[in-house]
Amino acid sequence: MTTGCKTTTVFLTVLCALLLTILGLVQVWPTWAWATLAVLVVGAPAAALRIAAARRGSVPVGFEEQRTAVPIERTEHRIRHVPLPSQWADYDFLFSATVRWYPLEANGYDPVANPAGLAVETVLDHARALTEQREPGRASLVQHELSGALSRMSPDHTGHLQVMAENVTLTLREHDQARLDKLAEVRKDKAVWEHQRKYEQSKREYLGEDVLKDTGSAVVWWLAKNDDHLEKTVGDLGLLAQLTSAANDTDVPDRLRDFLPQSQSDRPYLETADAPSASFTREPTAADHFEAFLSGMGFTDGDDRRGMLAKQIADIIKTQERHETAEELLRRFDPPASYGPVDDAPSDTP
Repeated sequence: MTTGCKTTTVFLTVLCALLLTILGLVQVWPTWAWATLAVLVVGAPAAALRIAAARRGSVPVGFEEQRTAVPIERTEHRIRHVPLPSQWADYDFLFSATVRWYPLEANGYDPVANPAGLAVETVLDHARALTEQREPGRASLVQHELSGALSRMSPDHTGHLQVMAENVTLTLREHDQARLDKLAEVRKDKAVWEHQRKYEQSKREYLGEDVLKDTGSAVVWWLAKNDDHLEKTVGDLGLLAQLTSAANDTDVPDRLRDFLPQSQSDRPYLETADAPSASFTREPTAADHFEAFLSGMGFTDGDDRRGMLAKQIADIIKTQERHETAEELLRRFDPPASYGPVDDAPSDTP
């Protein structure tokens, strides 16, 4: 019998005894009635307890009273921009989160001096085990995976704490993200280029190995393209023959030469008058102008005055830093080594 049942039994017994006492006083019971009442008041609770014990049996039933659970003390610590490795070398994730934990009942005397460090280590170990298997280009997806994986309390490797993390963010460095974007663009461009190259190869194989294999195949292909223009196809036989021969690096068959358009070599030659060739005219130099000056003065070739004037003009030109022109005058007119004034009449010696 539980404590509550015992209390109820005693309360009812006392209440019944009071009622019977009041009734006995009112009815003026005899003495033997009061003795009987006393026996009933004392024996009834004892009998009730024995009956309850007999119904329970010989094995006592344990009962644990309900009690309010002791509140769990939880603490937290914020970590920011912790590098975590990704599947690609040198492309680390930047991990940020709020780490929460609460202590477990320790077995023996083994206290934890820095529970925050132990909790952070546990969270980083769990996060690193996941990020090492993920590519850096999926940072947002990996962030949601980490949020789910770290949202449940789990014990650390020492068994002292229950640890979890919330407010998880996972990003990349800006320059790493820029490189990944460039790599993605290059991969896309490469894929497009490869498809274009395969398309061009397929087209060349189709034209070279099927359409332009011979003139007959080219004619059939042209008819399929222009099924309503038979006359046009016949008129293009020469062109198709030339294309087929050029594609196969062969000469046009003799049977198809009549369909070829008239070449330039077969046309009548038209004589054209030869255009007069333009002669090269040298620009007159300073020496040419000086010679014209001498001729205008009446100093003909062989006149000594030509050389003397050339020497005088050359000396003057040299003072003006025109040495090349002066040398040209001296070479052209070849003046004497020395000259002097010429008297009009010879002088008599005494």
